[in-house]
Amino acid sequence: MQGVNKVFKAQQLKSVSLRSSTYRDRQRKIKLLLKNFLEMEKEILTALSNDLGKSKTEALLAEIYGVKTEAKFAIKNIKSWMKTKRVESPLAISFTKSWVKPEPKGAVLIISPWNYPIMLCINPLIAAIASGNTAVIKPSELTPASGLLVKKLIEKTFSQEEVAVFLGEKDLAQKLLELPFNHIMFTGSPRVGKLVMEAAAKHLAGVTLELGGKSPVIVDKHANIKDAAWKISFFKFANAGQTCTAPDYVLCDETVHDDLVGSIQKNMSEFFSGGIDAASKDYCSIANEHHFNRLRGALKQAVSSGAEVVSGGEVSQGGLYLSPAILTGVNYENPIMEEEIFGPILPIIKTKNLGEAIEYINNNEKPLALYLFSNKSSEQNKVLKNTSSGGMVINDCVLHHMNPNLPFGGINNSGVGSYHGKFGFDAFSHHKAVLKSSSFSPFKIMLPPYTKTKENLANLIKKYF
Repeated sequence: MQGVNKVFKAQQLKSVSLRSSTYRDRQRKIKLLLKNFLEMEKEILTALSNDLGKSKTEALLAEIYGVKTEAKFAIKNIKSWMKTKRVESPLAISFTKSWVKPEPKGAVLIISPWNYPIMLCINPLIAAIASGNTAVIKPSELTPASGLLVKKLIEKTFSQEEVAVFLGEKDLAQKLLELPFNHIMFTGSPRVGKLVMEAAAKHLAGVTLELGGKSPVIVDKHANIKDAAWKISFFKFANAGQTCTAPDYVLCDETVHDDLVGSIQKNMSEFFSGGIDAASKDYCSIANEHHFNRLRGALKQAVSSGAEVVSGGEVSQGGLYLSPAILTGVNYENPIMEEEIFGPILPIIKTKNLGEAIEYINNNEKPLALYLFSNKSSEQNKVLKNTSSGGMVINDCVLHHMNPNLPFGGINNSGVGSYHGKFGFDAFSHHKAVLKSSSFSPFKIMLPPYTKTKENLANLIKKYF
């Protein structure tokens, strides 16, 4: 912990000088980070394979492409993001000039998860660097190879007084949270997010919490079922369902339920043919034995409570693989509907109509994402207006995460704040109000003592300005 304290104090000092860093300074740092990152591509792919059994194709799309897109977008736009922007002054103080000036928050802590152990370290860091901050990164201890790789990358790119990586267990995270960071970025579960927010409150630190939750899919009777089926299948079972924005469950209109189930089954048989062992080359493993046993137990409990496994559910204990399981006959009281699944199990629930689906969603915690498959604009607008979620995607899943022009974040139980692109820059910046006055000020005539004349003037100001 002594080393952590030393680095933290050095970063606090460094953060003062970084306030005056130019957009070129920040561009140069992100360019170097991206260069080193891309040069380490083979090592990244090996680390992800060792930690999660992640296929090369999936790692290239999710982790490599995800970081490259975020970095290039920041490099292109930092100059405009950093500009001090002039704003209007109301008539009553028209003798003044006003601006909004973005400035760095200071020392930032990034606590990243295990499911995308490299991208979810580096992308928040890109936002922190673009904003002119120092950063300490705590990667997940559940993906040790990826953590070592991130540490190697950062040490190759930055001095410790600017960016540092510390590897360790939960006790390290707890000790880091005791330090007075100016902003904390955490990606993980709502349960741990509450602990992070509690720790941040002791120092009144800002927080960005990406927390996940049960993201629903609504499939109404106006949906293109074939299209919905492959998209739900692909985005649910990518990374073995271990994605915060993965579809958690499906609320399907009863008139198209059987067609949807059949189409998803067909996709599963095509995606992962040849059984669980053959599929492992394309299919990510479960992160560790704890989560493997948790998911296997959840599946067993769901079945004992009335659900039926109509596809998948095979296990390979040695490889920690659980084949994509599709559940039907699920009711709202089934235990599988209580907690975020975060794995390759997809419950499908029959609904009588769209109103029932909306009511169920509104009676539960606000999700990180909500997905609607419908080709009827009135139904799309109905869901958009009558539900609350971190983000909403119509006729697809997850893709909002890939657009750096959109904010990515949850609401309430699914998160606090957002990032990506300009929204990440804003999350790690303080937007300072700056006002410049002149020697002329009409308020001079309003100085005490307050006479009846001055009271009348105040009433005039209230009425006409």
